[in-house]
Amino acid sequence: MSTVHENYRAAARPLGELLRTVPSDRWPAPSPCEGWSAADVVRHLIGTQRSFLEGVGVALPAVPDVDDDPAEAWTVHERGMLDLLSDPEVTERSYEGMFGTTTVARTLDTYYVFDMIAHRWDVARAVGGDTELTEAEVDRLEAALESFGEHAYMEGVFVRGPEAPPGASRQERVLARMGRGV
Repeated sequence: MSTVHENYRAAARPLGELLRTVPSDRWPAPSPCEGWSAADVVRHLIGTQRSFLEGVGVALPAVPDVDDDPAEAWTVHERGMLDLLSDPEVTERSYEGMFGTTTVARTLDTYYVFDMIAHRWDVARAVGGDTELTEAEVDRLEAALESFGEHAYMEGVFVRGPEAPPGASRQERVLARMGRGV
């Protein structure tokens, strides 16, 4: 398997596990993403990944409606993504991105794996789930933030939040840089 397949699966697995534990009455709970419920976060994850792939000419199979069952919609989406990421013709496809020529694999690995980790925390926070990230996940978030630079604070990405309090954990400091209160 490709690195992007492995990285995607590593981020998707704990996200899917969390989503399958969310009681149906908790999906409307507000997330740390202003104006979004826990279900809206799942809708965002599925929608942005699908939109990106469709934009580079890759079709994905249909998924159930997030409003009916966010966890099931994610499960079907994840399965389709992992199938696609097994195909080198998809992962090695190049296109002109925001920062120049890149590949589908590089974009998925850089942005969308990051997004799944960050938004897993958001959903967990919204529904009272486990918000602890692994050291490897915190490493990934921190490295991505460094690579994004000021682009991380473009409209619709992150907002600058207050700095983490003294004595905050590394995870709390990284999340604070992403505008997530700790």
